[in-house]
Amino acid sequence: MKRRDFLQQAALTAAAVASAKQLKATAKTPSQPIAKRTLGKTGEQLSIIAFGGIVVMNESADESKNIVAEAVDRGINYFDVAPSYGNAQERLGPALKPYRKDCFLACKTGARNKEESRKALEESLRLLQTDHLDLYQFHALTKMKELDEVLAPGGAMETMEAAKKEGKIRYIGFSVHSAETAVAAMERYPFDTILFPLNFVLVTQAGFGPQILKKAQEKQMGILCLKSMAKTVWPEGQQKDHPEPKCWYQPAAFPHEAAMGLRWTLGHPITAAIPPGDERYFRLAMDVAQDYRPLEPHEEQALLAGAKGAEPIFHLGNDV
Repeated sequence: MKRRDFLQQAALTAAAVASAKQLKATAKTPSQPIAKRTLGKTGEQLSIIAFGGIVVMNESADESKNIVAEAVDRGINYFDVAPSYGNAQERLGPALKPYRKDCFLACKTGARNKEESRKALEESLRLLQTDHLDLYQFHALTKMKELDEVLAPGGAMETMEAAKKEGKIRYIGFSVHSAETAVAAMERYPFDTILFPLNFVLVTQAGFGPQILKKAQEKQMGILCLKSMAKTVWPEGQQKDHPEPKCWYQPAAFPHEAAMGLRWTLGHPITAAIPPGDERYFRLAMDVAQDYRPLEPHEEQALLAGAKGAEPIFHLGNDV
C-alpha cells in the first residue's frame, strides 16, 4: 500500500474507533529524563526518541496537549511532523506552543518544485504556530528522478536555501526509503540530516540500512531513524483492516519484541529514532528510552532469530 493511501485510510479508521477509546494509560513517572545525543555536525542535542506527529493525528485538542506535555516532561525535545499526516500539524502546533523555544521541531514537504514547496512551508509554519522550523526535510525522497527534480533549477532546494537565509528554517534534511537514492543524495548535496528506516528485520533480511548509515557517518550528518519498532508487512487481506490503524506496517510484537527492536536500533551510532504513531508504542518507546541500555548478546541473538523469514517492509532497489 502506498503511504499516502495508508494515511487516508488511517484517518478514516482512527475516526471510527475514536468514540470507543477508553481512558488513556496512566503515564509512567520518570525516574530520569530521556537521554540526548548530538545531531551530527550541527551540535544540536536531541532526545534519543522523537515525538512523531501521527501520535496526535485525529486526537482531540485536549488529548494532544496532554500527551505533548507528558513527552516534554519526560525529556523529549525532538518533534517530527508532516503535512501528509492528516490533521497532525493542526493538533501539534497549539499543543507544542508553550514549549516551542526549548524544542527541536522538524517538518517535511512532499513538494519537489520551488513554488509548491514555498506554499507548503508557509502553510506548515502557520499550522504549527511558529516562525521557524529547526529542520525542514524532503519527505520520502525515494526515486532518483525526485532527487534530480529538487536539485534542478526551479527545484524545491531553492526554497529551502532561501528560507534558511530568511531564518524560517535552520537545517536541511531528507527522509528516504531507498538505499540507492539515499547514498546518491548524500553525495550530491551537503544535507545536515537524514531520516531513514533502520530495524533488525530490514538489516538482517534485506541488507537495507548499513550502507546508508556508513555514508551518513562519513558525511558527519545527523542520523535519524524510522521504523525501529517495525517488523513486517501486514498479511494478505489485512492491509486495510488490522488492529493498528496508525501503522501501515506490522509492528514488532508488543511489548517485549518492540522494546528489544528499539534498543537494537538505538545501539547503532544514530542520534534518535521515531517510534510508531500508535500511542501504546510511543509510550513504550518513552519507557525504553528513559531507562535505555544496549542489548546484551543473548538478547540480540534472540531478537535476530525472530527476524528469520519475516518479509521486510523495504528492499534494496525499493522504488515506491
